[in-house]
Amino acid sequence: MQYLLMIYDNEKTFASMPEATKNKLMQEYAVFTQGIVKSGHFRTGAQLQPSTSATTVRVTSGKRVATDGPYVETKEQLGGYYLVECKDLDEALSIAGRLPSLEVGGIVEVRPVLPQPAPNKDVAG
Repeated sequence: MQYLLMIYDNEKTFASMPEATKNKLMQEYAVFTQGIVKSGHFRTGAQLQPSTSATTVRVTSGKRVATDGPYVETKEQLGGYYLVECKDLDEALSIAGRLPSLEVGGIVEVRPVLPQPAPNKDVAG
């Protein structure tokens, strides 16, 4: 079963960290990632640009409207994610519990991914 580990941090807190602390955190992430790659859990993952780079798309009065900025203003922002393959939720929670951001006030939301049928190669896309 696949689980999405969504990592939320306060961007202002991260921005105000000393460079040495940021570098240490990034090194911890590199070690974490290497560990889940070696264990076979890793499927993909990435750090996101700051929420100020977001564009939100919605339909208003039947027209598509794009606006600068995140969907909602929150204390924590989605800063990155990992997609992991696990036998069950407990294993996914164990992996999520080792994410370095938790040590600096971050939050990790763990959500199961709905299995998708294989795409039909005969259907033009």
